[in-house]
Amino acid sequence: MSNTGRDYHVVVNAEQQYSIWLVDREIPAGWSETGFSGPKDACLEHISQVWTDMRPLSLRARTDSGEVSRSAPA
Repeated sequence: MSNTGRDYHVVVNAEQQYSIWLVDREIPAGWSETGFSGPKDACLEHISQVWTDMRPLSLRARTDSGEVSRSAPA
C-alpha cells in the first residue's frame, strides 16, 4: 500500500523522542504534536534536523549532571 498523498504530524514524547503519526489518527497517549505536519519525507527531514541528540531527556539530564559515569564499568 502506498503512502502517497498521506500527511503526518511530527509528534514528541516527554523524553523528547520524535516520531510521525498519520493526521487522520488520534495521537497516542504520552505524545503531543510539535506543530509540524506534511508528507512523510518532509516530516522525517524535519525530525532529522531537530532531533540531534538521540538520548532520552532523562539520560541527558543525568549525564549532564555527572550522575551517569562516562566510562565503562570495571
